[in-house]
Parts: sequence; structure tokens; C-alpha cells
Amino acid sequence: MATRRRYLRSLLPFALLTAGAAYALASWNWCGRWDESAPVLRGQVKAEGPLRAGAAKVDLVPPFPIIVAGYPPPRAQASQANPPLHARAVVLQAGAARVGLVSLEMMSVTAPMVEQIRSQASDLGLNGILVFATHTHSSFGGYDPRVVAQLVGTGRYREDSVSAAVSAANQALHQATATLSDVTLEVGQSREPAFVFSRSGGEAPDGALTRAVLRGATGPVAELLIFAAHPALVPRQREYVDPDYPGRLSELREAQGGVVLMLQGAVGNASVSFNEGQGVERAAAFAQALSGLADKAAPVATAAPARLALARAEVALPRPDASRLVPSVTRAAGDNFLCSSAARTAEVDALVLGPLELLTLPGEPTVGAGQVLTRRTGATRVLGLSGDYLGYVETPELVAQSAGESKRQYYGPKLLEDLGAAAQLAAETAGFSREP
Repeated sequence: MATRRRYLRSLLPFALLTAGAAYALASWNWCGRWDESAPVLRGQVKAEGPLRAGAAKVDLVPPFPIIVAGYPPPRAQASQANPPLHARAVVLQAGAARVGLVSLEMMSVTAPMVEQIRSQASDLGLNGILVFATHTHSSFGGYDPRVVAQLVGTGRYREDSVSAAVSAANQALHQATATLSDVTLEVGQSREPAFVFSRSGGEAPDGALTRAVLRGATGPVAELLIFAAHPALVPRQREYVDPDYPGRLSELREAQGGVVLMLQGAVGNASVSFNEGQGVERAAAFAQALSGLADKAAPVATAAPARLALARAEVALPRPDASRLVPSVTRAAGDNFLCSSAARTAEVDALVLGPLELLTLPGEPTVGAGQVLTRRTGATRVLGLSGDYLGYVETPELVAQSAGESKRQYYGPKLLEDLGAAAQLAAETAGFSREP
């Protein structure tokens, strides 16, 4: 026994040396240099004229069996969808401008996925394509190659998972373009603060729902619904992929005609507080309640001819910052871990559709962040989950206090300022008319 103790004591210096070396290695600046630069314009189109629109909905079929995304391990594995998942697309045209919108019933989308969708739709004559996720936390995973995403939400990366999403989006865009017809635009808004609440402090959400109807000669062609609440009502360990309340809401509205895209607003600081029913019943009840709220939005016809514009701006992102996510002693290692998965640039888009002037961001802007961007650009609404996933976007004040959703923000306090600069460039280029 004494010999064994002496042997173990002899190993202690080596163990300490190994641990110290590992700590030093993990703490080395593996991030490298993160260059700062002003935002640049990557594309623009602007026109005015009679409005045309086409819409389509196609099945989004994951490569079963597949991990259910949305949460850290342990994760359920699904062998079917119940209800089915869908990809929806609306193509808009006014004058020489033609723009596509795609909504995928997934937790998020990635920049490489969006580039594939844009590439495969290059034959459609579109001046730009915006791709949104409904952010359902019960859809399929496997589509994000970044290590952080695989660990905390999407599971092991699979090429066939990406292919399923890209294929469905491509089919929806082609079918929507093939059905372009003359439409009028109607816009309305209603609100119900009781449907949402602030999860982590910060500004309280107002429960606003914006409704835009594209109406053809025989009925609705498409409907856009903008609302902000996390789709996390379906039980976490259910062994089915599920579209949560956005999919159910779209299906309910589509019974009245047209294709319905549910888009998430400034969502990071809002969670569903609707408590009727259990499990999937709760998601169905919330969808029913939101459909009633949409009916109250009473859209009003807008003036013709319609404005249609899209501007895409790209901005360099600040260096990742793990100071709020890990203990201070492991801060450097945390930064390195984030750097391995963090995007260095982001795309911010400004879309004008009649009186609607919309900003889209590749992440989850909180209510407070959305208000900052609205004041800076005059936007009608700020949308998240578009084009990529950068995590949460919180106000610098709350980041400095490690409050609000900043504990889930991967970048430093300058993130909102940088995205705001890109938003301002895109808004000015697209011709936002409202005074900031």
C-alpha cells in the first residue's frame, strides 16, 4: 500500500504539468485577428408598379431516423413527422423587381444552406431571396456543421439533412414563381400582450401581430403573419418531429385560402405564456388563439401601385465573447470554443412591401434590440431567424450587466451596434420612408 501511495505521489507533478499545459493550450488565442470594417452593400433592387405574387407549400421530409433539434442532449430520435413539416414560399413582383421569401419549419437556417437555396433558384430571375426559420424547437436537426450548434441544439451534422431543406425550399420557390398573378396588398395589426411574457427581463413584449394579405381575383394567394413567441410548446422528448404552433397556425389559416408564412419578430426576449392544454394540445390551442388574433387584425387595402424593394448589407462581426457564458478562469478557452463556430460576417436585409418596411437579422433580436433598430431605421417590424443563426442579439446595456438574454449572446456588447450600422445602410438603400 505504501509503495502504491509513493507511486501515485510521483505521478502528481506530471498530472499537474499535463493539466497546466492543457489549460495553457486552451487559453492560447486561437481566434486570431478579427478585422473590423464598415458594412458594405451586397445587392439591391427597387421598383414600383402593379403587384404580382405567387405562393406554394411543399412537404419538408427529413431523412428519417433523425435527431429532434431544439435542446441540449439527451435528444429524442424521430422516425416520422406528426403533423407534417412544410416549406412555404411567396414570390413578389412589382415592375422589374422580383423577390422570393421562404419559410422552413425548422429551428434555424444556416448561411451555407441559404447559399445553396439561392444558387438552385438562379433560373427564376429573382433579385433576392430571404430564407426564414419558424424556430420550432421540435423539428429535425443535423443541418448545422458548427460544433457549438451540434452540441447545444441540432445534433450530429448530416449532409442529407441539409439536402432535405434545400430541396423543399427550391421546390416551393419554383412552384410559387410559376403561379405569379395580379394581387392587391392588405395590411393590418392587432395585439394581445397576455399571449407573451419576458423570459429574462429587459423590455416587455407587446404581443403585436402584423398581418399582410396578398389577395388575387378569386381569394387570398398568400398571407404573411409576423408574431414573436418561442415555438417551444411541444414536449421535448416526443419521438416525432413537429412544427409546433407556427405550422398549426399556418394550416388553420390556409383553410381559408392561400399559403401562410409565419415569421418570427423580435423574439429573443419573449416566450409563450399560453397555458391551456397539455403538450401538443397546448400548441394547437395557441395556434387557434393566434388565428383569432389574426382575424382581429382586419387588414386594409393599401395604395397602388405598390413599392417593392430589397437591399442586402454585409457587416463584419465583433470577436466572440464568452465572458457571460463561462467562469472567468476559463474565459479564454470559452472564447476559443466560440471562435471555432462563430461567423465573421452577417447579412442584414431591408425589405419594402407597400407600406411595410421590414428588417431581417440572422439571429434572435430581443424586444429591446428590436426597438433600438426600429428607432435607428424607422422599420415597421424587425424579424429574426433569417439567413443564418448567430444566437441572441441583446442591447449593450444589458450585455454589460450580464442581464436579459445576454447570457445567451455569443458576441460582445458591440454586436447590436454593428448590426445596426448594416441595418441603417440597407434601410436607406431600400428607401425606408418612415422617419427614424
